[in-house]
Amino acid sequence: MTGTPDDEQVVTDSGGTMTRLAGPVAAGVEPDLDLLDDLRWSSYDGPVRAAGAAPHFEHGAVITWHYALGVDVLRVVRDDERGLVAWLPAGSERLAAVPRDGKGLRERSLEERAALSARRDYDHLRRTWDGPGILRIAPSGVPWSLWYFWEDDGSFAGHYVNLELVHERPASGAAQVHTRDLTLDLWLDDDGQLWLKDEDELAAFTAAGRFAPAQADAIRALADRVRTELVEPRAWPLSEDWESWRPQPEIDRPLTLPDHLES
Repeated sequence: MTGTPDDEQVVTDSGGTMTRLAGPVAAGVEPDLDLLDDLRWSSYDGPVRAAGAAPHFEHGAVITWHYALGVDVLRVVRDDERGLVAWLPAGSERLAAVPRDGKGLRERSLEERAALSARRDYDHLRRTWDGPGILRIAPSGVPWSLWYFWEDDGSFAGHYVNLELVHERPASGAAQVHTRDLTLDLWLDDDGQLWLKDEDELAAFTAAGRFAPAQADAIRALADRVRTELVEPRAWPLSEDWESWRPQPEIDRPLTLPDHLES
């Protein structure tokens, strides 16, 4: 991490820690995204185009959002040159990684989870998104998406910044977006405090061989890029009041995966 975290840490519900990021960001550090190119893999091997260019998805369209072989299904709120805004309703189907030995991920140590991921010792099976509904926004051309969370009473909880490869779409126009999760994430409180999340997981995954050390350094540098390009200037989508947005009932119904996705 090239920025300077202060000493404040909190323990998450899953037992990990988050570190509050403060102090100046080191100048001249630009993550080399080319180092991450070989992390891009999926079941789709057709020609692709950059996200953000026309044709755009229509409002209300149902799309699939692919993290390598994992898949979520969402409904489009808005899509234009700035990026994609889509709603993931609670209870929607997803294609999720399930360990072949039947032992749950929360029953494993961090090192066991890292080894499992490096071996890809799991199957992708249909499951249900059991968390709350989430608004996901993927700005065009950047290696992250923002997830907007609300409390049960409707109050805004904060932004989850998911570091991931720059989105691509099938050149055919299929209703899909393709990326790859990069493990390290950030949490932006409603009061503007930025927290680094899952750095211990990134270290464990690197030790297990899922990421090369140079790739892990590039991923850590992305956290500084989020601070300087998104958080500090309040760039889009933070410049719009998506925190006050709530789904209309007609788009908040659970979605099912397309039949062609194997279970």
